[in-house]
Amino acid sequence: MTDPGSNNLMRVMVLQGAGEKLQLEKRKIPQPESYEVLVKVAACGVCRTDLHVQDNELPKISYPVIPGHQVVGNVVATGAESILLPGTQVGITWLAQTCGECEYCKSGRENLCDKARFNGYQVDGGFAEYMLADSRFCFPLATSLSPAITTPLLCAGLIGYRSLRMAGNAKHIGIYGFGSAAHIITQVALHEKRKIYAFTRPGDEAAQEFALRVGATWAGDSSQPAPEKLDAAIIFAPDGSLVPKALKDLKKGGVVVCGGIHMSNIPTFPYADLWEERQIRSVANLTRTDGAEFMALTSHTPIHPEITTYPLEAANTALDDLRNGAINGTAVLVMN
Repeated sequence: MTDPGSNNLMRVMVLQGAGEKLQLEKRKIPQPESYEVLVKVAACGVCRTDLHVQDNELPKISYPVIPGHQVVGNVVATGAESILLPGTQVGITWLAQTCGECEYCKSGRENLCDKARFNGYQVDGGFAEYMLADSRFCFPLATSLSPAITTPLLCAGLIGYRSLRMAGNAKHIGIYGFGSAAHIITQVALHEKRKIYAFTRPGDEAAQEFALRVGATWAGDSSQPAPEKLDAAIIFAPDGSLVPKALKDLKKGGVVVCGGIHMSNIPTFPYADLWEERQIRSVANLTRTDGAEFMALTSHTPIHPEITTYPLEAANTALDDLRNGAINGTAVLVMN
């Protein structure tokens, strides 16, 4: 194990309880054990899932917790069994650890592991100057992008990527909720010669203009019908009422992919809207294979995440701006 430095205190933003604001604290820098690494955080993206943690919308949150799961930083200390060396720049995602032994882990579906743990939720995350991570679940980075611009790729990009793959070979895709994940995966879809139709909250002209600027073929609010029937729909907004709406926008045999970890209840709808082999699917987390594939894809695909940066101590402002729809792209906390 290497020494992280003589300063043994770090600044962290801690969520003490449901519905509370984050509190700035100083804590002792932890030491890595076994497969762990200590990462000096350069930047951490702010995700809608962080709002779900703040609002107690995920099961069995153990407060206090440090949010954050879109992390770029450098390894500064290692446990005895770490597979990474000090100095390695890494990306840290939502998936912190799995059991490696269950039927899901052994069949390439570790995202469904019953014993999986997640950064910024069950494990302290990246709203901090340093964090511990399992070296087996970190991604060594080889990118020309800055740490801050890289952070959205590690959750918004990955969840968007998994959602897009669940849409199969769909050529005309509706995206409902145009934020961080949507603006990244739209760029991937355009590179693959697909067309994107963006649906936003009624009246959100800024988001519609953003979608068009990123490359969407059409942008309008979610109360409008699609301008043409869609092969697939991806829902990033946590609004269950969008599922029946998206079904109505689909062609026969189309699929609705729900890309969020949390969604309000889906209202009832007539079976006729689902008939003709339409499908509804959900995306649950991600796998390390997703990460390896997506990061390889980004090395030869022109993706330009748009970010708004905040200092660590302004994490509450970043969360509020995200909640209020005041950000195009991704909010990112940047350390010194």
